[in-house]
Amino acid sequence: MGILRVIVTILYVLIGIAWVVVVLMQEGKSAGLSGVINGVADTYWGKNKGRSMEGTLSKLTKVFAALFIVISLVLNLNWGF
Repeated sequence: MGILRVIVTILYVLIGIAWVVVVLMQEGKSAGLSGVINGVADTYWGKNKGRSMEGTLSKLTKVFAALFIVISLVLNLNWGF
């Protein structure tokens, strides 16, 4: 069972690195209140955010975060491996 723990730990580290890379690739959300005043939400990119690269990166961030939490819980169970 020791080899299984090593494999899960390596997977945990790789997911952590991928999560950091995906977060760093995202654009900043600096529009703030000025974006609301100028009507940025009505643009093509605002309406189709789920299909854009930014939407994909946002979804990947959520998936990597969930995997990171689940694997960290599995690693801390100490089922004898």
